[in-house]
Amino acid sequence: MPSKVVNRANEILKTLEASRSQAGSSSESIKRVTEENMQLSFFQLDDPVLENIREELTKIDINTLTPIEALMKLNAIKKMIGG
Repeated sequence: MPSKVVNRANEILKTLEASRSQAGSSSESIKRVTEENMQLSFFQLDDPVLENIREELTKIDINTLTPIEALMKLNAIKKMIGG
């Protein structure tokens, strides 16, 4: 496991243990702590750009793609996201 993951898990565990000892084993306090530390989605899942990229990727047959074609596809996808 990456050390960042382990460190973050330890932080959450300490927070949950502290909230449990202060407020008893109340499920409401645990719910509050986990909601405060909830990770937001990095991508907007209904984004049309992501849908277009997904379609492009599913249409690609990687077994017949040449390296030049792969670079051209990657460049086209990069342009889709504005890069």
